[in-house]
Amino acid sequence: MANVDATLKAALEIDGATAVALVDWESGMSLGQAGGGTLDLDVAAAGNTDVVRAKMRTMQRLGLQEKIEDILITLGTQIHLIRLLQSSDGHGLFLYLVLKKDSSNLAMARRQLSTLERNLEV
Repeated sequence: MANVDATLKAALEIDGATAVALVDWESGMSLGQAGGGTLDLDVAAAGNTDVVRAKMRTMQRLGLQEKIEDILITLGTQIHLIRLLQSSDGHGLFLYLVLKKDSSNLAMARRQLSTLERNLEV
């Protein structure tokens, strides 16, 4: 099992990763973050919390009984990946990962983020 800091550090080692945060989607607060550069990860945490909440409401209204694995947002030069934690101690949390579009492999990033999620001890 890995703690939050080790998980965030490992996430930044994913090819193309520039920023990562662990976010509580009930409060919108970041529980930890790494990287980012000029990207304000506190603003990103709050904004992506709105995205997660909206998707949860939509799924409820549609009567969908499935769990969200991840939400993908593609921009011109970046990929933003929101991975909702599925473990019992990760309920209400998500990992937010920013990737450079031209130097990342989305399938591998999703796989690596899933592995990090399984090993995360909150």
